[in-house]
Formats: sequence, C-alpha cells, structure tokens
Amino acid sequence: MNKQQLFENIKRKKSFLCVGLDTDIKKIPEHLLKEEDPIFAFNKAIIDATADFCIAYKPNLAFYESLGVKGWIAFEKTVNYLKENYPDQFIIADAKRGDIGNTSEMYARSFFDELNIDSVTVAPYMGEDSVKPFLIYPEKWVILLALTSNKGSHDFQLTEDVNGERLFEKVLKKSQEWASDEQMMYVVGATQGKMFEDIRKLVPNHFLLVPGVGAQGGSLDDVCKYGMNSTCGLIVNSSRAIIYADKTEKFAEVARQEAQEVQKQMAQQLDSYKLRVTSYE
Repeated sequence: MNKQQLFENIKRKKSFLCVGLDTDIKKIPEHLLKEEDPIFAFNKAIIDATADFCIAYKPNLAFYESLGVKGWIAFEKTVNYLKENYPDQFIIADAKRGDIGNTSEMYARSFFDELNIDSVTVAPYMGEDSVKPFLIYPEKWVILLALTSNKGSHDFQLTEDVNGERLFEKVLKKSQEWASDEQMMYVVGATQGKMFEDIRKLVPNHFLLVPGVGAQGGSLDDVCKYGMNSTCGLIVNSSRAIIYADKTEKFAEVARQEAQEVQKQMAQQLDSYKLRVTSYE
C-alpha cells in the first residue's frame, strides 16, 4: 500500500485509527480459551467488530512469540485473515527489528516476502546498514523508532550532543538520507505532546505512527494540533483501551463501540483541519 492509497483510506473512513492487536492469552475473555486457537478467535472477533472504523491493525509480535509456535501460527492466521477479508487495511508488524545487514535481510524476508505485510517497525540504533535491507521492497514501509511514549524514552532519545541536537532529531535527519516519505514513517509517542512541533519541523511530510493514546494517557487533541499535516500524516494506535474494554461474551460488541467513539473524535479532528487534508501532495 502506497502513501496515496493510505491517505485515500483515511479520507474515505474519516479515520486514522490503528487497532493494536496486543493479544495476551491471560487477558482475553475466558470463554475463548475453549477454542482451538484462542488468540486467533479473539483477533478475528475484534477485527470483524472494528474494521469499519480503522485504517490499520498492528499486531505486536511479542504477544505471539511468547506462545512459541502456536503464537506464530495465530499471528500468520491473523495476517492472512486481514488480507483476505479486509484488503484495505494497512498491516503493521510491530516487531522493532534491527540488526547487522545480513540478519536484517532475513527479518525483511520474513515480513515482506513470506507474509507480504505492509510495514514493520525497526530500531535505528545500529544505523544505516541495519535498516537498508527493509527498504529494498517497493511499496513496503519501514516505521523507524524516533521518540517513543514510554518513560524510559528520556534516558537516550532526548540526550543532546555538544551542539544541542537531541538524539531523536539526529535519527530523523540522518534517516531521511536512506528513504523518502513514500517508504519511511516514524514512531512518535502520543505522550510527547507539544514535541510534535519540533518533529514536524524536521519531517513535515512523513506519516507518524502514534502509540500512547488511550491507556497510556496521550492526548488526541495535542497529537492532531501539533502533528497533523496536509495528508493527515498520522496513524494513531489504540490497543488496550479498545480490545480489552470488556471481558464478557460481549467483548467484540464493546470493542466496536470504543473504536466507533475514537473514529468520531478523529472525524471531528479531520473536519477541523480540513484545509490541511484536502489533497494528496
């Protein structure tokens, strides 16, 4: 899926919501444990209930890998179900990969050749040769960690060099030498608030994947105020606040209500910023 197709989906659905499939076997409704594949059964129900209101899904690989082979099978089944039944959905493998070149090449093969997923999150710490193998696939996306939503982001990402340049700013500047805004996005946590202004000065046209709205307390208003650009430029993720809103047999119905409520808020934001999101650039 290319940038224009992604933007067209945002306009059509009046949403830039990504539903995070952080599916924990210990948190899903108990009645699903009787299923042959409880993780996939949960994901399928959530997807069917929320697909009308979102433009992306983000399975976090840790929740699947923690279950060994069974978890990986559930992950593959989830990806295949999305591709077969909801082909307009942008699929993000939240894997945070990144290693020496030949190892990154294998990671890239796994997600892009074998699974044909749209995008993968990548850690930039090892530099250009650890990221480039993911960028050889046309219309596939690298989503590079830039400024994350967790408390520990301050340990390294905000540290300054002798010229006052913060590490996340260096990542944003340097990585633009590797790919354009047609193939690279950045992870920026919703809890960073007004910091989006600084980020947009460096990457005005890139899409930003924004976790941290919902359970982590990030403000959608602030994210839009400081982060939205002429093509929306935002994919805002919500995981726990939607998928675990209810633990009864009505969990999917409640998840749908939560996703619909977020979509309504996003539609209002898009309408408020309509002068900035009227055309593809």
